[in-house]
Amino acid sequence: MPRRLMCVVAHPDDECFAFGGALALAARAGLEVYVVCLTDGQAATNRGESASGQDLGRMRRDEFERSCDVLGVTKHEMMSYGDAQLEFTPLNGVARELVQRIRTWRPHIVLTFGLDGSLNVHADHTMVCCFTSAAFHWAARSKRFPELGLEPWSAQRLYHQSTSFTLADREPQLPAPWTVELDISSVKAVKEAAFHEHTSQLPVLAKVQPYWDRYGDKEQYILAGSSSDPRAVVLTNSLWEGVEDD
Repeated sequence: MPRRLMCVVAHPDDECFAFGGALALAARAGLEVYVVCLTDGQAATNRGESASGQDLGRMRRDEFERSCDVLGVTKHEMMSYGDAQLEFTPLNGVARELVQRIRTWRPHIVLTFGLDGSLNVHADHTMVCCFTSAAFHWAARSKRFPELGLEPWSAQRLYHQSTSFTLADREPQLPAPWTVELDISSVKAVKEAAFHEHTSQLPVLAKVQPYWDRYGDKEQYILAGSSSDPRAVVLTNSLWEGVEDD
């Protein structure tokens, strides 16, 4: 069976803005890639030509699908949690839904945001880290959600996104030191092309373009969980080092 990667994000455009390089590299290598987005992004500052929150949500759903197609994503799903409301959403319920998806998809690797909230220190990003990290661990535990009727699944790696820079007009986040630095130069154009599918959010791309031009050849990730025996952390250039096939 091919190797499988699952990425959990909060908003449409997170998949390309934060993780586009890793996803495109995985797809190019023939791996199966599944992206789960928790909200439809109705609370976005940039609203394109939408006439309402519902209209913006529909627009951003379409943009998300097109972006995933550009990145080569195998499967994508948008859930129905409230944008800018994840900090008020009970952890157990969201984690249960993600456990169900982990046990069904059976990924080798799970990617999500770090606790810092990423470049825009968004509370939804912090919460998706909490939900996904809990699900990564709970999916492997037989006593968690046995009513799902699914066998436990232990993904081999959990990675949190990190960064080597911060935005000048934001209070700086407090990112954790990364343990993986991916060279995404070969798919940088794919990552940007995917973001261009988010037409309602192009003002965001214009704002960060100077940062992408300077730092965009790399993506940084933190090894936050592993099914292997504990060991000293070392800097690598691959998410897949030590991951075993089924």
